[in-house]
Amino acid sequence: MKRECRLPTSLFLNLVHVCLVQANYAPYFFDNGASSSNGNMALFSLSEDTAVGTHVYTLNGTDPEGDPVTYGITFEAGARKYFAVDENYGNVTLIAELDRETQDEIEVLVNISDGLSTVAEKVRIVITDANDERPEFINTPYIVQVQENTPVGSSIFQIEAVDRDTGSGGSINYFLQNIHTNKFTIDRHSGVLRIKTGINLDYEKARTFFVTAVAKDGGGKLRGNHKVYSATTTITINVEDIQDTPPIFVGTPYYGYVYEDTLVGSEVITVVAIDGDRGKPNDIYYSIVNGSEGSFEINNATGAISVVKSPTKLKKEVYELKVQASEIGSEDNETAHTSTTVIIRVVDLNNHPPTFYGESGTQNQFEVTLYEHPLEGETLRGLKITVNDSDQGANAKFNLHLVGPGGIFRVVPQTVLNEAQVTIIVENSAAIDYEKFQDLTFKLLAVEVNTPEKFSSTADIVIHLLDTNDNIPKFSSDYYIAKIPENSPGGSNVVAVTAIDPDSGLWGELKYTIYGTGADLFLIHPSTGIIYTQPWAILDAEINSKYHFFVKAEDIEGKHSLAEVFITVLDVNDHSPEFSENIQEKTMIIGSPVKVEVGQNIVKMLSMQVEREGKGQKIFKRSFLERSEGHSRALRKFCNSTMKKEIVEKYLSLSSLFLLSFSLSLFIYIYIYIYVFLSSRGYLHLCCLASFGYYPTSL
Repeated sequence: MKRECRLPTSLFLNLVHVCLVQANYAPYFFDNGASSSNGNMALFSLSEDTAVGTHVYTLNGTDPEGDPVTYGITFEAGARKYFAVDENYGNVTLIAELDRETQDEIEVLVNISDGLSTVAEKVRIVITDANDERPEFINTPYIVQVQENTPVGSSIFQIEAVDRDTGSGGSINYFLQNIHTNKFTIDRHSGVLRIKTGINLDYEKARTFFVTAVAKDGGGKLRGNHKVYSATTTITINVEDIQDTPPIFVGTPYYGYVYEDTLVGSEVITVVAIDGDRGKPNDIYYSIVNGSEGSFEINNATGAISVVKSPTKLKKEVYELKVQASEIGSEDNETAHTSTTVIIRVVDLNNHPPTFYGESGTQNQFEVTLYEHPLEGETLRGLKITVNDSDQGANAKFNLHLVGPGGIFRVVPQTVLNEAQVTIIVENSAAIDYEKFQDLTFKLLAVEVNTPEKFSSTADIVIHLLDTNDNIPKFSSDYYIAKIPENSPGGSNVVAVTAIDPDSGLWGELKYTIYGTGADLFLIHPSTGIIYTQPWAILDAEINSKYHFFVKAEDIEGKHSLAEVFITVLDVNDHSPEFSENIQEKTMIIGSPVKVEVGQNIVKMLSMQVEREGKGQKIFKRSFLERSEGHSRALRKFCNSTMKKEIVEKYLSLSSLFLLSFSLSLFIYIYIYIYVFLSSRGYLHLCCLASFGYYPTSL
């Protein structure tokens, strides 16, 4: 007969429970690979131009027992949080803007839980590039010095721009604007600037060129659209002079006159030559090559031609002198000299005043255009002035004078016999300032020297000045002081700085920049000079309330000036008082003062006492409540948020005693109030109001 072994039902259920508890398996993620949009985010990548709020991924997994699972995503301590996840559905949403150039990889910890077990996996999310960066030129401004004899096609400079994007969006091509009228070309890949084929530079024709270069990236996708960015910069090319131009006679043709009464040794005419290379001019040596026949000589340094024979012994009525001007110290003898013809007539009469002539005949006003601050010794080439006195001999001798602001120009020649080409030469370059005068006006006066009639004539000389970059930007103040509240949002304007460059055109346009250890939280608009906070800047007066840095105003050629900026961050009431944990307990006796100390905050509550003095006279001593500013608000906040349980219990115990004392005191006050009201209808009721914290100005 078989024997059956039966287990009690309760024991069997316990065993089953134990087995079920021990058999719980942890949940796990699905690993669907890099191309999937759901799983455990392994090998997941995301473009940096993805909009905030976009659903970018779905965490997906399961539990072996079929229990419901929840999802989570966490970041390392101190790291910026870029994603949020729906714990029930696993939907991952982008909550912060991405920037590959700042952070190209994000490390997160994704987890899945069935309520009993939690599985976490560390994954790295790769941020892919979008074409969101512009090319930027480096090492600007670009100022190039090139000699005028530089061969055609020579490399004279190289510009460089960078683009922080990758791929085609980070590749840069260069080109020049106005390519058809430009004298230069640029290599589209390297940025090397060259002189265009068939172009020769000439310092005497053009001394400065402004070339606009463009850097353009290869384009790329940005928020679903194909985007191409570019940047421009200006290259200033200064041509340097070399010794390649012979001397030039000014005031030609030359006519001189000798009269019968002219004294031996008298000056007849002065020739003037200047070095054609005005950048580095040489001195001039004058000589008579032929035609003098021993009747005339020339001053080798000044070019003054004098008669060395008595006019009565001159055999000709007209002498043609060949005069040569040579550069002193020039190694190239072929190009270092030039010659001209001087015609000298022997005449005698005095019935005409000096007269000025232009290219079209008699003229009494001459105009010329000139760049400010020309080189001293330079002539006003645009003036074509001839002065003539048709008389002969001493009667045709007259002096030339410039009447106007003194010391700026001088006239050559100063003494004329009969006829001469008038040349005006720069004496004081500093006084020829476009910012002071746009036009200069002089009177050219011709007055006969040795005649009793003193015939004379005048002509107006009007000089129109053109601007050059000869001024440095200047700030309206050496320093700027500003204040800004600490709760100002990012991008808030702080202060506007202003600098002025009197120069015109591109030279007068300024670019503002800031630098210094205190400038990290601020930006400046390059054109307006408005200083504002960084979009991400958070000001905190409790951390740093003072900022100091420098602002620079710079023109296109790099001329600049500096000013200092001092910014004070103003404190606002953005912190609540907080209790420390040093709370003292004290036993309160009803009717006695109670003192509760919480850190530095002291609350004293004194009961009100009533005394009688004299017949029918009642004097009340007011109780007072001394409390630190805002203590009541701090107590409520502290109790609701940060006070530990045991401290709250102590505080409530004290509050209960206080309420008991307050109730007894209130009973006494009401009794006294009724008494006073019936007897004198006085102001004793104000004492009751005082117990609630209201104190009248007078009692």
